Amino acid sequence: MRTLDLDSLEIFRTVAQEGGIIRAAGKLGRVQSNVTTRIKQLEQRLGLALFRRQGRSIVLSPEGELLLSYAQRLFRLADEAEGELRTGKPMGALRIGSLESTAGSRLGPLLSKYHRLHPGVVVELATGTTGALVQRVTNFELEAAFVSEPFTAPGLSTMKVFDEELVLITGKDVPAVRRAADLEGRTLIAFANGCSYRKRLEEWLGASAVMPARTLEFASYQAMIACVAAGTGFAVVPRSLLLALRSAGDVRQHGLPARVRRNRTHLVWNGAASTALLRLQALLTAP
Repeated sequence: MRTLDLDSLEIFRTVAQEGGIIRAAGKLGRVQSNVTTRIKQLEQRLGLALFRRQGRSIVLSPEGELLLSYAQRLFRLADEAEGELRTGKPMGALRIGSLESTAGSRLGPLLSKYHRLHPGVVVELATGTTGALVQRVTNFELEAAFVSEPFTAPGLSTMKVFDEELVLITGKDVPAVRRAADLEGRTLIAFANGCSYRKRLEEWLGASAVMPARTLEFASYQAMIACVAAGTGFAVVPRSLLLALRSAGDVRQHGLPARVRRNRTHLVWNGAASTALLRLQALLTAP
């Protein structure tokens, strides 16, 4: 017999999101004792502890984290089913992730067209590094994400969507860079570990035994490019982003070897694609 129902999962999800029984009860419009009882009943049916105490709050156990990821997926499917049965059109939220460079240079026209064609879908966009986005899709926190080579995504479905050309950028006064050794002693400017572009650049430098003098980590391309333009160091970025930000004239661009320069962006997703995601995929594959 099935032990889970959406009502119990809604109570469980609210407790997880609010971080406590009292706040969850207020949000749900239920008495505290009722919420406590429903959580205990759910734990008894599953034979698992879903929460553990941390100070005055409660946090999810590892089993609770897993159940929450499935609950989010079930609620999305329920909303999608109800919306499509009522209207015959994709409805609800489509939570996708993207590299900041892809969001800044590629997604504007795509999502604008998607909104015109499917106004009943609310697209929620989160940005991050390839590693972080793959993990969030794996955990069902995001339905899909735009990520860049190189990456590993066991269990996820993938499709190639964009070809990118990566370029090395430096301050305008830096001589032409023709080999990795020309960057010896300079500062690398990049996103945090997990960025696929950074990984590709570090592999190229490492193959020539070149180590940056130091590494500065930034959270946005605008800040990275401004720092490079000021002469602080070097970075690698997609050429399409430089054009989108109109920053090509602020820095000096240097060619990279083909194995580093040529890059592709992929869309990854977990399990069966929702109707909303299928419509996005159709736009990506359209001529």
